[in-house]
This record gives sequence, C-alpha cells and structure tokens, in this order.
Amino acid sequence: MISLRYHIISIAAVFLALAVGVVLGSSTLSRTLLSGLSDDRDELAKQVADLQAERNGLNARLASSDGFAGSIGPMAVRGELEQRTVVIVTTHDARPADRDAVKALIGNAGGTVSGELQLTDAFSDPQKADQLRDVVTRLLPAGLQLPTASDPGTLAGGLLGSLLLINKDTNQPQAKPNEVTAAFTGLADGGFIHMPTDLRPGQLALILTGSALAGNGAGDRASTIARFAAQIDRSGAGAVLAGDTGSADATGPVGMVRADTAATSILSTVDNAELNAGRVATVLALSEQLEGKAGRYGTAGTAQSVVP
Repeated sequence: MISLRYHIISIAAVFLALAVGVVLGSSTLSRTLLSGLSDDRDELAKQVADLQAERNGLNARLASSDGFAGSIGPMAVRGELEQRTVVIVTTHDARPADRDAVKALIGNAGGTVSGELQLTDAFSDPQKADQLRDVVTRLLPAGLQLPTASDPGTLAGGLLGSLLLINKDTNQPQAKPNEVTAAFTGLADGGFIHMPTDLRPGQLALILTGSALAGNGAGDRASTIARFAAQIDRSGAGAVLAGDTGSADATGPVGMVRADTAATSILSTVDNAELNAGRVATVLALSEQLEGKAGRYGTAGTAQSVVP
C-alpha cells in the first residue's frame, strides 16, 4: 500500500531531478554560449586590428602625399599672382595654421596680402541677423548701393566688398579712407568684426573658414558665410572660399555655396585647406578668378578636381 510519505518522497525526487537537469543543462548551454561569444570576440578583435592597420597605412600614404604637395607647392604657384594683392577674411572658426600657410604661398606666387579681416562668431549668429542688417545699412558709404537681397550675409558682403576690394575696372578704392574707418569701427563696435589694422583694399579676396558647423542654427550660419563670400566675389575681381575637410558638408559654408548654382558659377571653393594640396589649390583658384573662371576643388564628392 502506497503511503502519503511515499508520495511526498516521489514528488520531491521529481523536483530534485528537474532542478539538477536545469543546472546541468544551463552549465552546458553557458559553456557553448561563452565559447561562441569568445569566438565572435576574437573575430571582431581581428577585424578591428585589420581596420586599424589599414587606417594607419592610409594615413601614412596621405602624410607622404601631403608632404610632397608641401614641398612642390611654392614651385607650383610661382608667378601665379605676380604683382596682385589679396585681402584675407577669416571666420571665427578658421585655423590660424591655414591662414599662415596660405599667406606664405601667396608670397611664393608673387602676390601681396594687403590686409586681413577677422569676423566674429556674432557675424553669422541668426539671433543677431537683424542687428547686422541695421548696422550694414547705416554704415554704407555715400555713393554706394547695397544688393537688393535682404539676407544679412549678402548685405554684409555688399558693404565689406566695397571696403575690402578695389574696383575691378578702375583699380581704385571704392570708398574713401575715412568712410572705410567709420564702417569698420561701427562693425567692430557691434561685435561683428575685430578692428583691422593697416588694411588696404586688394584685387582679390580669400575667405577662410573652418569645417562643417554644428548645433542650433548651423545651416543658417553656414548660409550667411556662403552668401557673404559670393557677394564679396561680385564686388571685385574675384574671391575664393576655402575651408577644412567637412566644410563641403550640408552644414558647411563650402557645401552651401556648391548647392547654389548661381554662387558656384562665380565663386571658387576649396574644401581641404588644412592640407598642403588644398592650400596650393586655393592660390591657383585665386589666379583662376582673375581670368573670370570658377571651380570646385578638394577631396569632397562635390569637388570637380583636386586642383585647378
């Protein structure tokens, strides 16, 4: 006769066997799973190592190519800007190293940097757009006209273009010295530029900027710089907008210009000014502007070639 004790012992044995089975099964599964994960980890580690080795190799090749471009750069641009004058305008995020290197190449090309103007962060700030419009309109020298466009970049380009560049037909300044000083002072007091010293108007303008912009209003900021550069080009014999890698992205000033067929048909752009090849392209593009030509240079997908 089966007793109650027998039933209890039987049920306990069943649960014990089930527990042991779960533990043993889990252990086996864990070992299999861990083994698989270990294999995946090793494979991923190998892929990472291979990619790092490939990246290092590409960087070495790039450094070698850029070193070569740097060594032949002075010879490549020799005579391209003979007896020409260039005004350099830098945005707040432009790299001083780019500016100094391009200035040296302009000298190698026979040209002269007649002055430099630095824009502040406020210049392209969408929240200060109305203030910039008001200042530009108020400071316009007598006898000059602003563009009909109402955006701050174009208006500022119309004013500063007349101050920075000589008339391409007469080779004479477009504003009187006292008018130029008054306009620069007003813009500096408004926080839009740093007051320049010893700036004389030039035949050509080089606008140097950084990479793609980020954060709120990035597109508006990039558009302001792009439209400013395009209007500067219209104010004299020519201009080039040059930025670092990334400047040709959607929120980069170079990218904004290249998305505008009207602007890119007159304004030359360079998208890799941090490289020696890009700096050489910048100087050659300035020379090209004197011939009434424009192009898109650099390594971005929107560039037509590396150099003119």
